[in-house]
Amino acid sequence: MAKIKLKFGENEIEIESRDFYVDNETIGEVIERVTTHLEENRSRIVYDSNSQTSSSIDYLNSLDNAEFHEPEYVPPIPIVDEEIKAKLQILEKNSFFNQPRTVAETVGQLREYGWAASPLSVAKALAKMAINKEIIKNSSESRTYYFAKAMVTS
Repeated sequence: MAKIKLKFGENEIEIESRDFYVDNETIGEVIERVTTHLEENRSRIVYDSNSQTSSSIDYLNSLDNAEFHEPEYVPPIPIVDEEIKAKLQILEKNSFFNQPRTVAETVGQLREYGWAASPLSVAKALAKMAINKEIIKNSSESRTYYFAKAMVTS
């Protein structure tokens, strides 16, 4: 059974194929006819003469299904070497190091959070954290991976 759901302004129609026969060849025709029917029978919008002027109306907030998006790219803020460890601890708290990660993956994740750091600085900070046993370091296939210490339950 297939369903066709059409929404035109306030009007919404749902058609199930059990109501009548719809196949790949007739689906376009059914959608076109239903859409035409919606357009012909829609109510007209009446504006109140005492309402706000069109320039002061916030149209986006008046829409039910409007979505607001932040810009996708914001340039990362450079962080100094002294801040890197604190930023890595934030990644660790957010479960980033629950899986083994390379330095390149870590630098990329820092960028996702809006921070820019050199791979060498990140590698040094991760190595120091591994020496201090704050994080685990493992090497395989000539690559070094860092991951969070396993939780020990008693």
